[in-house]
Amino acid sequence: MKSLTSRPSVGALVFFTVALSLTAYFTFAAVQGDFGLFRRAEIMVERKHLEEDLAEFHTKVARLENLTKRLSDDFLDTDLLDQQVRDVLGLVRSDEIVVN
Repeated sequence: MKSLTSRPSVGALVFFTVALSLTAYFTFAAVQGDFGLFRRAEIMVERKHLEEDLAEFHTKVARLENLTKRLSDDFLDTDLLDQQVRDVLGLVRSDEIVVN
C-alpha cells in the first residue's frame, strides 16, 4: 500500500521543471526578444522621428519647388532674380553699404 504522504514522482518534477523553464523563456522572449515589447517601443519612437524628418523634407521640397517655379521662364520674380544676381556676381547697388 502506498502512503498518502509519499513524495511526488521524478516524472512530475521533470514535467514541472520543463514547463516552468519554457514559460520563463517565452516570457523573456515576448518582452526582450527581437519582436518583443521593448523592441516594439523602440520601433514606435523611431517611426515618430522618421515621420518628423519626412515632414521636414516635404517642407524643404515645397520651398525649393517654389523657388524653382519663381525662377522659371514662365514666372519671373524680380526680387528673387535680383538676389540671385547679387549672390552669384557679387554686385552691389550704389546706395547700399557693404559690411564684412
